[in-house]
Amino acid sequence: MTKKLAGNPMYVYLMVLTIAATAGLHVWRTLFDNFAVNMVNLDGHHIGVLQSIREIPGFLALLVVYLLFIIKEHKLSALSILVLGIGVAATGLFPSFYGLILTTLVMSFGFHYFETTNKSLTLQYFDRDTAPLVFGKLRSYAAVSNMAAGAMIFLVASFLSYTQLYLVFGCLVAGAAVWAFFKNPTSEGMIPQHRKMILKRRYWLYYILTFMAGARRQIFIAFAVFLLVKKFEFSVPAIAALFFFNNVVNYFLSPFIGRCIVRFGERKVLSLEYFCLIFIFVAYALVDSKALVALLYVADHIFFNFAIAINTFFQKIADPRDIAPSMAVGFTINHIAAVVLPAIGGMLWLVDYRIPFIGGAVFSLVSLVLVQLITGELEKRKAS
Repeated sequence: MTKKLAGNPMYVYLMVLTIAATAGLHVWRTLFDNFAVNMVNLDGHHIGVLQSIREIPGFLALLVVYLLFIIKEHKLSALSILVLGIGVAATGLFPSFYGLILTTLVMSFGFHYFETTNKSLTLQYFDRDTAPLVFGKLRSYAAVSNMAAGAMIFLVASFLSYTQLYLVFGCLVAGAAVWAFFKNPTSEGMIPQHRKMILKRRYWLYYILTFMAGARRQIFIAFAVFLLVKKFEFSVPAIAALFFFNNVVNYFLSPFIGRCIVRFGERKVLSLEYFCLIFIFVAYALVDSKALVALLYVADHIFFNFAIAINTFFQKIADPRDIAPSMAVGFTINHIAAVVLPAIGGMLWLVDYRIPFIGGAVFSLVSLVLVQLITGELEKRKAS
């Protein structure tokens, strides 16, 4: 299967851009909390606001549908990576709250628009038995990229400033986009995609699971690393080392998760994810051990990979022509809560830092209940 995928131009194209996207975001996130706390003197409220602003481009992912009128989807993927690289490169040049708002928006538009087209192209170009494996392999390669980026940060953080680190890695990401502009991985005979917003009643469970995943995930993104820095005083090298170990684990597990989705189905895989996340979020709120909270962070990242099952579930119930616009709609739904929750969570953090994590446990419980309905939706699709 690996050799067969390696000969697929779209697989190689998405692999390179996925590596660039995840490495760029990894560098941005690894440095961000220390940069925000130590250089810009931000507190929990500022972090929450910035994380909410970071999700605005995801909320506007619907615009991808209309951009496809003027640019091909694979070219939009490359353009998005270029914008991401520019945003990362510029971050260290604007060390202020409002400067971070600007660069965060630029970086985020690039990342979220690539993620939308990346999922869409994967579901279009690979069948139901292959798509989970492709998602798993791409996440595995992304983990390798993150390990390399984390190792470089660990080695050079003592010699380069935040500005220099952001600039170097941002330019590398932009370089991958330039490579992609000269490639054409498309093939003839693909089912044409609707170029309009698609909202259908039969996709209701996909929409709700996507919404809940966005709400739950943003609590983790906004406050887990901030907890490590603010309460447990993790340094930049310590955060980089943690990310490195996390990606070693994910490199080996991501392809395995893809195979589990093919073998056991989406309902069982997602049930395991949500069940475990309930306990992980509660533990974030209660633990006082530096080693244990680091272990929780790694476990959280492992279960994040299970979320690809939401997309493969959609592939099984969807009209093939709905994939591109539905991925854009899904990203917008995913980010409705994401735009609001980090800011609210930031204010609640000032009352008690445990509150956002208890909220994440509640969202996980609701998701666990909802995912039991997947079997019924698949049966309806087969019967129609």
